Amino acid sequence: MAVTDFNTIVESVYNLPLEFKEELKSLLEHNIADTRRSELSGNYKAAQKEQKAGKLKFSSSIEDLKKQL
Repeated sequence: MAVTDFNTIVESVYNLPLEFKEELKSLLEHNIADTRRSELSGNYKAAQKEQKAGKLKFSSSIEDLKKQL
């Protein structure tokens, strides 16, 4: 999305009545939460696959953890 498109959208939102702004805010908050949940779910599934493939290493040693970074 181009910056000008974004600016046009923002300007349009600013010109909406308060009731519409509140509804849009609620819709965006729910959409963001759904997106985050999907990301977390995808990360969880990827980690499960890595664990099953033996690619994950677990350690309680700080030094081992630092080396893995």
